[in-house]
Amino acid sequence: MKLVVVSAGLSVPSSTRLLADRLAAAAAGRAPAEVRVVELRDLAVEIAHTFTNGFPGRELSAAFDAVRAADGLIVVTPVFSASYSGLFKSFFDALGATEPDALAGKPVLIAATGGTARHSLVLDHALRPLFAHLKAVVVPTGVYAASEDWGAGGLDARIERAAQELTALMTGLSTVRKPAGDDPEVVPFEERLAALRPAG
Repeated sequence: MKLVVVSAGLSVPSSTRLLADRLAAAAAGRAPAEVRVVELRDLAVEIAHTFTNGFPGRELSAAFDAVRAADGLIVVTPVFSASYSGLFKSFFDALGATEPDALAGKPVLIAATGGTARHSLVLDHALRPLFAHLKAVVVPTGVYAASEDWGAGGLDARIERAAQELTALMTGLSTVRKPAGDDPEVVPFEERLAALRPAG
């Protein structure tokens, strides 16, 4: 399976990238996957040029191809003005302009970082509607990390739960795509629901 991580962090080091890496590690630990990280900071110029000339550059095209081919996505943005960053939104706007259904049916884990817990609702009032509009399947648990969350046990639990939900969807979709012989494998709906429940 292929897991693509889209990180919109701007600083180096970046708490956004740190959260992205922890989510990717948790997901890859549950289901073997080839992980690719797309750093939007490195693509900022090409993203801007896409809106002026209508054509993505070479590196941006490669990032779009990776997202299209992914079995699942982890997307992480810093919070600016109580919403996702402009760079984050511009990347998905440019992707949607080239292929409107690029994320249709694709499992997506949403996450964000910010300086205060007051912005945690960004997951539900900004990120979840954006990816619903793009026809993605957003996992139930989003992960928000404020400054005080780093090193706290609650963040680890949210990361693990979100990773479990994402990999359950990814492995389920991979099974559907790969029929065994002439008959596709049918997994009862109850088993799909059970796979989304937290362990323990």
